[in-house]
Amino acid sequence: MSTHQVLDHVDQYLQLGRDYECSDVHLATAYPPAWRRFGQLQPIWNDHQPLTPQDTERLARSFLGDAEWERLQVKGDIDFAYSASNGRYRASCVKQRLGYDMAFRVINTTIRTIEDIGLPLEHILPLTRYQNGLVLVTGSVGSGKSTTLAALVDFINRDREDHILTLEDPIEYVFESKGCHVNQREVHTHTESFARALRGALREDPDVIMVGEMRDLETIQLALTAAETGHLVLGTLHTGNAPRTLDRVLDVFPTDQRDQIRIMVSESLRGILSQQLVPKADGKGRVLALELLVNTPAVANCIREGKTFMLPGVMQTGKNVGMITMDESLRRLYIDHQITRDELIFRADDKAQMKEFLES
Repeated sequence: MSTHQVLDHVDQYLQLGRDYECSDVHLATAYPPAWRRFGQLQPIWNDHQPLTPQDTERLARSFLGDAEWERLQVKGDIDFAYSASNGRYRASCVKQRLGYDMAFRVINTTIRTIEDIGLPLEHILPLTRYQNGLVLVTGSVGSGKSTTLAALVDFINRDREDHILTLEDPIEYVFESKGCHVNQREVHTHTESFARALRGALREDPDVIMVGEMRDLETIQLALTAAETGHLVLGTLHTGNAPRTLDRVLDVFPTDQRDQIRIMVSESLRGILSQQLVPKADGKGRVLALELLVNTPAVANCIREGKTFMLPGVMQTGKNVGMITMDESLRRLYIDHQITRDELIFRADDKAQMKEFLES
């Protein structure tokens, strides 16, 4: 096949993406077909012509049903879970100045276990066994949050006999009920927003609630209330580390409510896992760098008093319960020759301290 020829159907590009272990496939007007492999965005073929507006319109029509096409014309953008014959994808399609742009996140349908991902089992398991409280998984886009969350839900599903409710946008991993009864709801398909779904959730008598994204005041408020009233809530936020996560949660509230919210969070928080996927030194794939904050009395005290800047120090002394800062996790990966010096400095929170470590 000439690499200048545009394929007939989106699914053909998606199959290539799966074959070459990519996380995303991009089909955009005025740009050659591209994929994200091991964190790097690059053209699939180096000598492929940019896609024309006609090409992208034809490709968009190849996978969108009439209802989705209609919604795209009216709203200008759509995102949903796309099921192809070769698997599931988180699909996004937008109209822009030059034509249509499509992006697909490859959803790995096999749910990976806590051990597969490389999470510290002895410190993560206690977080899944609480009857109530809040566990947050944080990191930037593409840092593996959904994979970690799915592993936690899958473990709870096998470990407990409870009712699990997931609220997602869109549904990614599909859970079969094992020890637990699992209900999955998709925002925009089964309910109009995370906040609305969460409000409804509290009437459905769940024991565990997974909230795909806690992005606004109302959702965060409801998640905290649910965590306080006897539900274990698992949620995600797009923040880089534990102190920033707590600041983000507190900052969405009006100033006059902050003191009360700090007390609520200090009591209901169970732990925060912050993660990054770092390209390996040998160029073959990526490795997980993980920060773990566990809510100890010292941590709760920092949150109550609004002193989140003191958390890294507290985490240094909490190694016995598995606490580790992102910088410490990156340092260990570097010492094990898993990541390069450049990646270590680029991803470190305290770059000055990291340079001192390298020079010592």
